[in-house]
Amino acid sequence: MAGHSKWANIQHRKGRQDKLRSKLFSKLSKEITVAAKMGDPDPEKNPRLRLAVKEAKGQSMPKDNIERAIKKAVGGEGEAYEEIRYEGYGPNGVAVIVETMTDNRNRTASNVRSLFTKHGGNLGETGSVGFMFDRKGAVRYPATVGDADTVMMAAIEAGAEDVESGEEEHIIWCADTDLNEVSNALEAALGESESTKLVWRPTTTTEMGFEEMQKLMRLMDALEDDDDVQTVTTNFEASDAVMAQLDEA
Repeated sequence: MAGHSKWANIQHRKGRQDKLRSKLFSKLSKEITVAAKMGDPDPEKNPRLRLAVKEAKGQSMPKDNIERAIKKAVGGEGEAYEEIRYEGYGPNGVAVIVETMTDNRNRTASNVRSLFTKHGGNLGETGSVGFMFDRKGAVRYPATVGDADTVMMAAIEAGAEDVESGEEEHIIWCADTDLNEVSNALEAALGESESTKLVWRPTTTTEMGFEEMQKLMRLMDALEDDDDVQTVTTNFEASDAVMAQLDEA
């Protein structure tokens, strides 16, 4: 699981960079609008919307942006988005899952396929790599929220399945169907999280060297830069030395 955690850390750092903030907020707004359209516009009555709003707040998205995204759904504005998942292989056979929201599936499929090909990967059929992952809920807190024992006790009482504690953060894992309930219990015990969302957690990993990781990062950056792409997940594993090289590159 170390590789997945490290990639999550890379995403986390990138998400904090100003140059990516606008694109991040755009993706969060799209999820909020879709969630509000699919259910009640009141987050307290709509678990998916509540989680989307909680994630947006964790990423410091302005309150006005959140309210505007919900109002778009209530007013019937915005495109009718379709959620499509793509699966494929990146450099060195690493598994990649790409989740999209699109108003034009032909455009999105063409773009995703082209990016995989351009960056040394191959787009596969649905299910081609999905068996290497479990759908889980992930709640992230900074290390400053408390020591590992404190967080572990809060997680157990909340009904979580697992906790990963590191120097920078705690990741609390739970069943996908329990995320809303678990996150509410954690919020009562530990305060507001930095991130609360459904993710793909690898059950098997692929070891990557420095050059392979550089190629993979280019593929993932290109995919994340596509306006239709919401999330990109991979099952890479890399040593601390390789990760340090990437930070310095």
